[in-house]
Amino acid sequence: MKNIFYCLFLVFAFSYGLQAQLNDYKYIIVPKSFEGFKYPNQYKTSTLIKHLFTKKGFQTYYEDDRDPELNSNRCLGLLVRLNHKSGMFITKATISLEDCNSKKIFTSLQGSSKEKDFALSYKEAIEMAFTSIDALDYSYNPVPGKSVTANATNPGADEKSTLVPDTATQTPIPSQENTGQAVVAENATTMTVEPKAVEAEAMSTITETSEKHVLYAQQISNGYQLVDSSPKIRLKIYKTSNPEVYIGINEQGNGIVYKRGSQWYFEYYEADKLQIEELTIKF
Repeated sequence: MKNIFYCLFLVFAFSYGLQAQLNDYKYIIVPKSFEGFKYPNQYKTSTLIKHLFTKKGFQTYYEDDRDPELNSNRCLGLLVRLNHKSGMFITKATISLEDCNSKKIFTSLQGSSKEKDFALSYKEAIEMAFTSIDALDYSYNPVPGKSVTANATNPGADEKSTLVPDTATQTPIPSQENTGQAVVAENATTMTVEPKAVEAEAMSTITETSEKHVLYAQQISNGYQLVDSSPKIRLKIYKTSNPEVYIGINEQGNGIVYKRGSQWYFEYYEADKLQIEELTIKF
C-alpha cells in the first residue's frame, strides 16, 4: 500500500512540476510543415495541433504568424515538434515542446490509431497524444524577475517572422501511403519522457477488450477501483484536473487512463515498451 501511495505521489509531483514549467510560457509556436511530411499542413496536422493548444488556453501562432511581443522575445514561446510514423496497420505520434534554446521541455505520451485513412488516423493519434497535455492545469503565470533568453550561439534562436493571416496552407494529399518517415519513440515512466530511439519491435502494442472483460467502477477516495465479475480489483484510477483523464495503477505498471470518443484506454510502460489497453468501464 505504501508503494502505491508513493508512486501516486511521484506522479502528481512530476505532473505538477511539468505544469509549473509550462506556466512560464505564454505562447505555442506551430510549424506549418512538420518534419517527415511532403506537404505543408499534410493531413491537417498543423491545423489540428494549433486548435488543441488554443482550446487548452495557450496563445498559439504559426511560425510565420507572430504576436509582436513574441517577435521581440522568442523565449516566451515553445515550439511544437511532431514525432510520427504511419504504416498500413497503425499510425503513431508524440508531441514535444522545445524552448528558444532547442531544449525539450515536455514530451507527451504516444498516441496511436488503427484507422486506414491517414487523415483520420493522424487526427486520432494526435488527439490521443494530447491527452497527457490536456491533463495539465495550464495557466500562464510569469515568474517576477525571471528572464528567459536564448543562447547567443544557438542558430535556431534568431528566427525570421512575418505577420500573416491566421491560416495554414492545405495542399492536395497524394493517395500513396505515407512511408519512410522519421520516428522517435519514448521511454517513459510517468506522464512525460525524454525521447529515446528504439527498435521497431519496442513500439507500443494495443490490447483489445471484450464484453466479458467489463470492469465495474467502485468509488474510493480520489477515484475508483475497477473490478471484474469475480469480483477482483484489476485497476485503481485516481482523479486529475480533467474528468476524462485518470492516473492508473495496477500490477502491470503505472500510467494514465483516458477516454477518447466512447472508448477508455490505459497506457503504461512495461520493459521499456508502451502498452495500450482498451478498457470497458461501467461507472
